[in-house]
Amino acid sequence: MYRYLVDRLGDPAAVTGSGGRFELEVSVDETETPTSPAEHFFVASELRRLGVRWVSLAPRFVGRFEKGVDYIGDLDVFSAEFARHAAVARVLGPYKLSLHSGSDKFSIYPIAVRLAQGLVHLKTAGTSYLEALRTVAQVDSGLFREILAFARERYETDRATYHVSAQLARVPAPDAVSDAGLSALLVQFDARQVLHVTFGSALDRFGDRLLETLWEHEEVYYTLLASHFERHLLPFVE
Repeated sequence: MYRYLVDRLGDPAAVTGSGGRFELEVSVDETETPTSPAEHFFVASELRRLGVRWVSLAPRFVGRFEKGVDYIGDLDVFSAEFARHAAVARVLGPYKLSLHSGSDKFSIYPIAVRLAQGLVHLKTAGTSYLEALRTVAQVDSGLFREILAFARERYETDRATYHVSAQLARVPAPDAVSDAGLSALLVQFDARQVLHVTFGSALDRFGDRLLETLWEHEEVYYTLLASHFERHLLPFVE
């Protein structure tokens, strides 16, 4: 793949993001077990031997990086392991360490920034959808209740491709929550995950109505989205 891209696009960008026609990130995080520092070293050294230039690499770190919620695990253990990965990245790079499923992992951002000396890539995307749902909860409680009911139906099927631990029994039925309490479901662990991992099915069913609602209330959505991204970005710039 790398050689194909170079052949068609020319040189890749450097880790600083300057120059080049494309950036390459290597991901080895879709595994059942954490990536050891030795495995990381092997992958990176082989990439170098083969002449590959990349800007970031995503190991599978110790602990649980579940969708839409904070890091689950021992922060001291994470810190010790991340320090080893950061050392590999400095010796064989430097390149960025990438945090996949990185949304909402607020407890580990300061650790990652400090130990990687700022060379971190935060992968966050899907939780923008949750901010869209937060908008809907504020402006169209009926649509939000329909999406919540549908998400509860789809969860056991849609969760199959994700590492998640939300329990449906802990997600209230739509008619059990007041209009004022709907937004709070977006910060409740189980409800948040159920809504998150069913996004594809929900968009197939409600996509047109959801987009129409967001267009009608775009300033509400933009305000929520800006706050969401600021919360993610500030730990990396302060």
